[in-house]
Amino acid sequence: MTKINELHSKWMKDAAYSSAYEALEEEFSLANAVIAARSRAGLTQEALADRMQTKQSVIARLESGHVMPTTKTLEKIAKATGSRLKISFEPDTADRVL
Repeated sequence: MTKINELHSKWMKDAAYSSAYEALEEEFSLANAVIAARSRAGLTQEALADRMQTKQSVIARLESGHVMPTTKTLEKIAKATGSRLKISFEPDTADRVL
């Protein structure tokens, strides 16, 4: 049986796949951060939703990576998970102008 990591490595050699993957990286990294904060806090989607006074479906949409949350929503997630929200700008080494 082939592991997903092996498939991903193979597919990353394809320019179209690699380009599409990189285009979605920011969306999915934010979704992964939300999932990680919820997991560290030991919360289900339902429990996080209760703490944020929202619905589980809202949390599911955030974690899918297809919804871009507002800063206010990110602050609510941080508070509900006992985390500290940190937003930063880092140099993009791929697009550096010399």
